[in-house]
Amino acid sequence: MTVQDFFDHLSGQPAAVLAFLIMVPISSLLTNYLSSYSGGSSPWKYLYSLLIYLACIPGIFALTLLFYLFLFENINILELDIILNILPPISMIATILIIRKNVSLDLIPGFDKITAFLTIILVVFIFLWVLDRTRLWVVTFLPLSAALLIFFILLVALLWGWHRIKR
Repeated sequence: MTVQDFFDHLSGQPAAVLAFLIMVPISSLLTNYLSSYSGGSSPWKYLYSLLIYLACIPGIFALTLLFYLFLFENINILELDIILNILPPISMIATILIIRKNVSLDLIPGFDKITAFLTIILVVFIFLWVLDRTRLWVVTFLPLSAALLIFFILLVALLWGWHRIKR
C-alpha cells in the first residue's frame, strides 16, 4: 500500500475521518470538564497525553505533507482535500489549545518530544528547500555523502544551540 492508496482509502470514507478529527477536541473538552482543575495529576495527564498524540500524529503528518506539496510540488491550493489536508492541523491546534486551558503542557508526558520533532521537521524542510532553490547540486557536484555530512553537522549545531537557548 502506498501513501496515495492510503489517502484514496481515507477519501472514500470521509465520515469516519471527520468523526475522528472532531471527536479528539470534543474528548479534550470533556476531559477538561471531568478533571476540573486537577489536570496535572497522575491519571489525567496520561489521558491528556493520549489525546495530544491522537491529535498531533495526523496533524504533523498533514502539515509535513502540505509543506512538501507547497514547497516542492507547487500544487494548486484549490486542489487540496479539506478533510485530509486542512482539518488535521486545525484539530491538532484546537486540541492543544483546549488542553492548555486546564493544564500546563509542561506536565504532559511526551509533549516536549512532539515539539522537538516539529522543530527537526521544520529545520529539515528549510534545509531541503534552500538546497532545492539554490541548485547546489548542479553548481558544486557535491557527493551525496559530503552533503549528508554537512547536513548532519548543521543539525547537530542547531540542536546544540536549541538546548543552549532552552537553559
